Amino acid sequence: MESLIGLVNRIQRACTVLGDYGGGDSAFSLWEALPSVAVVGGQSSGKSSVLESIVGRDFLPRGSGIVTRRPLVLQLHKTDEGTQEYAEFLHLSKRRFTDFALVRKEIQDETDRITGKSKQISPVPIHLSIYSPNVVNLTLIDLPGLTKVAVEGQPQSIVEDIENMVRSYVEKPNSVILAISPANQDIATSDAIKLSREVDPTGERTFGVLTKLDLMDKGTNALDVIEGRSYHLQHPWVGVVNRSQADINKNTDMVLARRKEREYFETSPDYGHLANRMGSEYLAKLLSKHLEDAIRARIPTILSMINKSIDELESEMDHLGRPVAVDAGAQLYTILELCRAFDRIFKEHLDGGRAGGDRIYGVFDNQLPAALKKLPFDRHLSMQNVRKVVSEADGYQPHLIAPEQGYRRLIEGSLRYFRGPAEASVDAVHFVLKELVRKSLAETQELKRFPSLQAEIAAACNEALDRFRDESKKTTLRLVDMESAYLTVEFFRRLPQEIENTGNPGKPGTAPAGKPGTTPAPAVDRYSEGHFQRIGSNVSSYVRMVSETLRNTIPKAVVHCQVREAKTSLLNHFYIQIGKREAKQLSQLLDEDPALMERRQECAKRLELYKSARDEIDSVAWVR
Repeated sequence: MESLIGLVNRIQRACTVLGDYGGGDSAFSLWEALPSVAVVGGQSSGKSSVLESIVGRDFLPRGSGIVTRRPLVLQLHKTDEGTQEYAEFLHLSKRRFTDFALVRKEIQDETDRITGKSKQISPVPIHLSIYSPNVVNLTLIDLPGLTKVAVEGQPQSIVEDIENMVRSYVEKPNSVILAISPANQDIATSDAIKLSREVDPTGERTFGVLTKLDLMDKGTNALDVIEGRSYHLQHPWVGVVNRSQADINKNTDMVLARRKEREYFETSPDYGHLANRMGSEYLAKLLSKHLEDAIRARIPTILSMINKSIDELESEMDHLGRPVAVDAGAQLYTILELCRAFDRIFKEHLDGGRAGGDRIYGVFDNQLPAALKKLPFDRHLSMQNVRKVVSEADGYQPHLIAPEQGYRRLIEGSLRYFRGPAEASVDAVHFVLKELVRKSLAETQELKRFPSLQAEIAAACNEALDRFRDESKKTTLRLVDMESAYLTVEFFRRLPQEIENTGNPGKPGTAPAGKPGTTPAPAVDRYSEGHFQRIGSNVSSYVRMVSETLRNTIPKAVVHCQVREAKTSLLNHFYIQIGKREAKQLSQLLDEDPALMERRQECAKRLELYKSARDEIDSVAWVR
């Protein structure tokens, strides 16, 4: 059965592929939730030699100054005895390296691809996996060596830049710190211990490693440090003896170097009693055991994060939708379902389930009455214009009783003004309906996948709304014309009675025939100012009556011709046309946005990874 660390290594690798190690969202969070070992040390502290001793291979670049200029995420996978050792880079996932000299060269080349040939550093990590029967399952992150001064070719900020990069790894609560310090220097000056003390003051996450024990002055030893008297950590200090520069120059075999290291501690008068807890082999096993325990302790948190990510991804997949079928019938069904989803949201806007429909009522309750009040009746029914219209209507033959033709011309002229507010009401509602279509399309999540279909539906809706608007204008203008075509008779029947009550306009100064004993009424001058004022007043009264009528009937016509039609038959013509489309045309309508298709594929891969990780972690979590 795969070990817990091996499984976590595999999950981290998959997360890195999906999330680009910090470029993604959920994948990066999961990666960071998984514990790993950050290797920290000053320049020339022997950090690279410790890593090579743990791996058992000479594979890291060497030289003076800053050699490690990018973080190296090193994942060790223990394989069965007798299998060949090999290495894989994440950026060259299809290539296996069996020559570790080429691994060293690729680390150098990949570093230069990002930083150039300069001595600059970069936080972008290199990911390397090594498969070998001679390693333990472990994840190590080799970080640039801490330095105190900038050398030629480096910016003055290099000291701070390196420390900030290292700190970003070691300050994470799930990070295990491997602090490398040379034994031939005072532990109080150790860069690694200084930094680890700042981020881990209790020493619970720090493992101290002393290198170069064999290079200490004769008569001195590092027992005060190793036994925790000089600087106490929660975990025991481990001393190691790396290959000398002469051994490195002679390419001394790592197996031989490990044997020499064991012999050094077993025969050392100072460290012999600690020999079973010293050396790079013991360090690797200690770290592997601790890392597995740390992972096991964090399993509930890791599973909780995985489950949360799965829920988020499944929700996003629901929004993104499933892949489209290739069958024409299924595609037509999909299109109709999407149209119905849009139509449902559009009706919710009209009916008040969503905002926007109330603006139509605002047209009838505010805009139409305001427009009617602003009509220029005062100018049209002024004394001067009434006199002019009545006189012109009489022609050469003055009216005998009431100027009927003058009345008709004044009324018809006044009623023509109602055409403007009627058309304006139609246009205002048309604008609101188009806005609601636009909003409804934007709020139909399912349609965002298909910009071509979205545009086609928008065009079909606008075309239908234009037809409804044209029909509505015809109807509302017809209402106005109907008022002009047949005037209310009762209005005219009132005029002779008024004249009878005021006198005989035909013979000034004579009283109309009346009952005996009555007082004669004063004569009426048909061309006096009072006469024309009365005519203007009568017409104004009639126009107000028509205005009240149209104020009620125009909204009815608009709702009947535009709003009701939009609710019941907005896409009817589109449905007829879509049913005649061929399979290729349907497929074009369901041609998704490439960015959305890519996002769905990413989500699907990440979802598959998380579900697999959850099941596998759960299956090995409690196996010891």
